[in-house]
Amino acid sequence: MALPTAVKIVEVGPRDGLQNEKEFVPTATKIELINRLSAAGFPNIEAASFVSPKWVPQMADGAEVMAAIERRSGAIYSVLTPNLRGFEGALAARADEIVIFGAASEAFSQKNINCSIAESIERFAPVAQAAKDHGVRIRGSVSCALGCPYQGEVPVASVVDVVERFAALGCDEIDIADTIGVGTARRVHEVFEAVTKVFPRERLSGHFHDTYGQALANIYAALEEGIAIFHASVAGLGGCPYAKGATGNVATEDVLYLMNGLGIHTGIDLNQVVAAGAFISTAIGRVNVSRAGKALLAKARSEAACS
Repeated sequence: MALPTAVKIVEVGPRDGLQNEKEFVPTATKIELINRLSAAGFPNIEAASFVSPKWVPQMADGAEVMAAIERRSGAIYSVLTPNLRGFEGALAARADEIVIFGAASEAFSQKNINCSIAESIERFAPVAQAAKDHGVRIRGSVSCALGCPYQGEVPVASVVDVVERFAALGCDEIDIADTIGVGTARRVHEVFEAVTKVFPRERLSGHFHDTYGQALANIYAALEEGIAIFHASVAGLGGCPYAKGATGNVATEDVLYLMNGLGIHTGIDLNQVVAAGAFISTAIGRVNVSRAGKALLAKARSEAACS
């Protein structure tokens, strides 16, 4: 299969990337980050969560963030919503898309929320219906699709089952997420070959973590399967909670560098994203883990010194 000529990059740094930061990131910093990412041309930004601040204190200011950002015309601003109360907050905040989630691993589901996969997804039925009633897009995220920290290998059939359940809820888009970054290209091919038989290829996305350094290889494998939506996090924000000190989300700058090299259109300004990565890394005192980002910053500094 020929590679896609254009892809949609979903920037998840402001939500997925920042949610586990121990020190509270100032609301103004989150707003500035999202505004910079909007200006860079992202078609979709995961901006906030409407969850209990008891569970995710970093996202307690979701309403304030959504109220203050400068929205780029045509862009989708997504928020995570685990229940109807969260959906009501998302609706009030004028979110364009809600994100619901379920694990492909039975062990992960039981360990984290004390219920089966089927039960966990069924809980989202009223949320999905409410979103449909109000004309809000729904994205379903299948976590642990390529491996689980508790049970290890996750059967492809389990991933297919969750995709079918999300499809039945009316999801507009479904993410196949390698939550702990253990996947390899061969497994990516197997999983996407299977899930594209039960859900439209053009509405599936790849969400890869770089814990074992395989994210870009996995993205290329997904491209070979015709997948044209990918998630990434500016400066590689976000760690892997199941591998202490390990890299989490793949860095957006690295993904853009790959796409540019392949001649695949993204509509996103890499230089602006590099600047946004430098901004947020400095603002929160975090090491920028984007290799392309750091290389381009070093190149710019070198060129400036020589001019």
